Amino acid sequence: MAATRKTTGTRAASAAAKADAHREAPGPTEIRSQLVRTELLKAGVWIGLALLIGLCIVLIQPILLIFAGIVMASMLDGGARLLGRVLPIARSWRLLIVCLSLLAFLIWTIMFAGSQIADQAATLQTVVMAQIERIAAWASDHGMGNLQLDTKTITDNIAGTVGRVTAAVGTVLGGLTSLIMILVLGIFIAIEPRLYERGVAWMLPMKSRENFYITTARMGFTLRRLMAGRLLGMLVEGIGTWLACLAVGIPMAALMGLLTGLLAFIPNIGAIVSGVLLVLVGFSAGTDTGFYAILIYFVVQTVDGYLIVPMVAKKTVDLAPALVLGAQILFGALLGLMGLFLADPIIAMIKVALEREAERNADTANTKTAAGT
Repeated sequence: MAATRKTTGTRAASAAAKADAHREAPGPTEIRSQLVRTELLKAGVWIGLALLIGLCIVLIQPILLIFAGIVMASMLDGGARLLGRVLPIARSWRLLIVCLSLLAFLIWTIMFAGSQIADQAATLQTVVMAQIERIAAWASDHGMGNLQLDTKTITDNIAGTVGRVTAAVGTVLGGLTSLIMILVLGIFIAIEPRLYERGVAWMLPMKSRENFYITTARMGFTLRRLMAGRLLGMLVEGIGTWLACLAVGIPMAALMGLLTGLLAFIPNIGAIVSGVLLVLVGFSAGTDTGFYAILIYFVVQTVDGYLIVPMVAKKTVDLAPALVLGAQILFGALLGLMGLFLADPIIAMIKVALEREAERNADTANTKTAAGT
C-alpha cells in the first residue's frame, strides 16, 4: 500500500514537472533568431525616431515658445550677473530689480504707444503705401510692367514668406499671449536655473552628465553674451535713429526709432526692413529729407556693424553673416515669425554643441595616440 502511494506521488510529481516545463517552453511567437531580434530592435529605433520627429513637427509652436523662454531667462540672468558687479546683494534681489525694470519699461512703452506712437503708427501705413505706389508708377512709366500693389497683396506675400506654421503668433491676441508666456517662463527659469539643469541631467546616463554640464555652461555663457550684444545694438540703433530723425525733421521720429530698435533684434533682415521703412518715410517729406534718411541709416548700421557686432563676436560664437541669413530664411519659411526671431540663438547653440563634440573627439583621439605610443 505504501509502495502504491509512493508510486502515485512520483507520477504526480513527474506530471507536474512536465507541466512546468511545458509552461516555460518557447511559444510560437518566440523569436529565436538573433539576427531577427537585432533587426527588429533597429526598426524599433527608427520608428521611434520618426515618431519623435513627427511629434516635434506637431508641437513646434510650444517648442519655440519654450526656447524663447530660455532666451528670455538668459537675458534676465545676464542682467542679474551684470548688476552684481555694482550691487553686492543676493542674486534673488538683483533678479527682482531686473524684472521690475523690464516691467517698468513695458508699461512705459505701452503708455507711450497709447499716446504718441499710436498716432504715428496710424499714418505709417498710409505713408508707406503712398511711397510704394509712387515707385510702382515710376516703374510702369519706364516700361517695367504694370504693377498693381495694395495692402492686402503685400500682407499676403509677407505672410507667405515667413511661413504659416506659427501663424497664431501673427495675430494680436496670439502675439500678446505668446509674449506673456515667454516672460513668465523666462522668469521661472531664471529664478532657479540649476534646478531645471539638474532635472534634465538626471534623465541622462551617468557617463554623459559631466559633458552635459560643460555643454550647457558654455551655451549659457554664449547666449548671455549674444543677447547682451543684441540688446546693446537695439538700444544704440533705436535711440540713435530717434535722435537723428528729430534733428533732421524726418516724420514719425519716435516710431522710426522704436521700429529700428525692435527690428535690430533680427540680424540682417531687421536692418533691411527698418532701412526701407526709414527711407520711404524720409522721402515722403521731401527729397532732401529722404537723402538724410539714407545717411542716418548707413551711419547707424555702420556703428552697429563695425563697433558693436565685432566687440560681441570676440566674446561669443562668431557666426558668419551668410550662415545667419540662410538660417533666418530657412527657419522663417518653416517655422514662421518665431523661427525668424530665434534663428540666430538656435544656430549659436548648435555651433556650441558641435564645437564641444569636436573637442571631445579630439581628446579621445589624443588619448588613443598617447596610449599607443
